[in-house]
Amino acid sequence: MPLARAVAVTFDDLPFASVPADDDATLKDMTDRLLGSLKAAGAPAVGFVNEAKLYREGSLDEARVQLLRHWLTAGFELGNHTYSHPSLNRISLEAFEADFLRGETVTRSLVRESGGTLHWFRHPFLHLGRTPEVRADFQRFLDEHGYRVAPVTVNSSEWIFAVAYARAQAQGDAASAQRIGDAYVPYMEQVFARAEQMSLDLFGRTISQVVVLHANTLNADYFSRLAGMLVRRGYRFISLEEALQDKAYASHLGISLDQGESWLANWSRVAGFRPSAPTTVPEFVMHWAGPAAIRGY
Repeated sequence: MPLARAVAVTFDDLPFASVPADDDATLKDMTDRLLGSLKAAGAPAVGFVNEAKLYREGSLDEARVQLLRHWLTAGFELGNHTYSHPSLNRISLEAFEADFLRGETVTRSLVRESGGTLHWFRHPFLHLGRTPEVRADFQRFLDEHGYRVAPVTVNSSEWIFAVAYARAQAQGDAASAQRIGDAYVPYMEQVFARAEQMSLDLFGRTISQVVVLHANTLNADYFSRLAGMLVRRGYRFISLEEALQDKAYASHLGISLDQGESWLANWSRVAGFRPSAPTTVPEFVMHWAGPAAIRGY
């Protein structure tokens, strides 16, 4: 009998990331297929928006705004991921807060139109700030503006698979794209197994996990398989709100590392544990992702 496990699904960098082309038809098709897979799996989801991506040549692009409306009309939530995806570890708090406010302009209006309230925030790069003072000041800012931080306990190099997949598609290499896609879900299973072990080491039990993915063609094509793997491992899909009812999320966070990390890895460092090494991305996937991805890995 599988263990009772739960996961909230979240997506960063909306309305899209790592697609073979950014024309309107491709983006709409990717979005529709991804949302269809989420609905079929019964997975609530929150999509975190970088509003800079809503502009084309300096002007707000209605077709890209419409992609966000699709998320809302399909019954999913949207959150703030800043305007231009800066790091709180690398710019001043004042500059970060200004980018944050610029990043809610369109999204807040859309959420209000749908009858909801914009209240979720996700730190870009999972960078929480270099000092306790910056973290405390920014938390006060979030409180003043009615936001809650969306944690991540299951972090991965899914984005590297997505870059590789999109590049193979853009080059018309269907065989390589399929090979990359076929390696994705087994990789993610290892990622989840690591998160499960870390939660057992820290809390002695299975906690409600929060996974971060991205809105891309890889997940449009493979989320159904990913969901199937999670169900086989005993997971049920829950909302982010429900996940945060787990008492684990009241645990103290330390200062985030420059490369970003999951909350489980952060909690492990605070507890004096050495987190196990991240799951390795296959070499052929790294090759397709290219030098930029390798440098950022």
